[in-house]
Amino acid sequence: MTDRVRTVLSGLDRIRSETEDLYKDLHRHPELGLREHRTAKKASQALRACGYEVTEGIGGTGVIAVLANSDGPTVMARAEMDALPVREQTGLPYASTVTVTGPDGNEQPVMHACGHDVHVACLIGCARLMALAKGAWRGTFVAVFQPSEENGDGADAMIDDGLTAKAPRPDVVLAQHVLPYPAGYVGTRSGPFLAAADNLRITVHGRGGHGSMPQAAVDPVVMAAMIVVRLQTIVSRELAATTPAVVTVSSINTGAGANVIPDSAVIQLNVRTYDVVTRNQVLQAIERIVKAECDASRSPKAPEIERTASFPPTVNYEAPTRRVAEAFAAHFGDDAHTIDLQTASEDMSAIPEAFGAPFTYWGIGGIDPDLYAQAAKNGTVAQDIPVNHSPTFTPVIQPTLDTGVRAMTVAALAWLGN
Repeated sequence: MTDRVRTVLSGLDRIRSETEDLYKDLHRHPELGLREHRTAKKASQALRACGYEVTEGIGGTGVIAVLANSDGPTVMARAEMDALPVREQTGLPYASTVTVTGPDGNEQPVMHACGHDVHVACLIGCARLMALAKGAWRGTFVAVFQPSEENGDGADAMIDDGLTAKAPRPDVVLAQHVLPYPAGYVGTRSGPFLAAADNLRITVHGRGGHGSMPQAAVDPVVMAAMIVVRLQTIVSRELAATTPAVVTVSSINTGAGANVIPDSAVIQLNVRTYDVVTRNQVLQAIERIVKAECDASRSPKAPEIERTASFPPTVNYEAPTRRVAEAFAAHFGDDAHTIDLQTASEDMSAIPEAFGAPFTYWGIGGIDPDLYAQAAKNGTVAQDIPVNHSPTFTPVIQPTLDTGVRAMTVAALAWLGN
């Protein structure tokens, strides 16, 4: 550990309790995408009190906080703020009981089931440390709090609202995500890290009729069933075994009565890939299969294939990733690792791309180390360890928060001058 890293991190004991309290508060009060008003206000107030120049309301609820500390490189660190429409089942004393009215007028539960509360608390903790030890570094530190990552539109919303004009151009952009690994773990990966994601809604058309007279109808239920089965062959039969991809059919909606053949069926699916060639190949295969099955079933109308959401792949730049990995190895020792490919997706990369800046994105662990070790020993990690988006996803407060604060600080100081 270098002297200046040691100097900046010496303030960790001073801010730890406040960081933990902030995390619990954020966890107890989650907010859905583009509704993160309370979270944004918490971030703004905390960093304004530390001397940051704060701009609020970018892309709706986004926040930029800038701390200029003489000449030197500019480092931008990003955290996302939004939660998920999930009913929490952790049993924590600070568990969320929040409900909101959804787009359909019904009440929705809300939970920080993906760890964005961890990310916000850790970035605020890092920003506080940087402000407390300005004598140990030179340059500009920029903290970005982004809305609506889960919907895939938050980064673009900030960009469309003038992010690149309202924040200094960074020399590098940094981000991290808590994942179902042991708390204390940090993992970097150069090149492809997170998958591209595409959500599709497919409507196939039949001809309704009586359940007792299928010969007079064109059954979209059978059509949809055949499409679902055939879609499973894309990864298993059209891609090389060494090419990672996922095609998941998550929803089929059709019909309302046992003796009524409906007019149409709606299929929703999710695609995960890691490069443009594979992404195009899989999407083209889906379109080909859907159209062919509709033709084979004598569909009276062409299917409708709509892309409802899209996330870019997260492909880490080699040079900044190597620099961060070296800094992590020096600071964390055996807790610094090379992380596996992740099938989750993110929209963070849109921010550095808008600035024309390189970036690196890494993972930290959030699971109780003893619980994880026992599951690994039993070979039951997939069964016993809750993953992101689970109603029981429960990052342990420590050492998760300390690790996240330290990781972001160490990474930032790998650029900021002496």
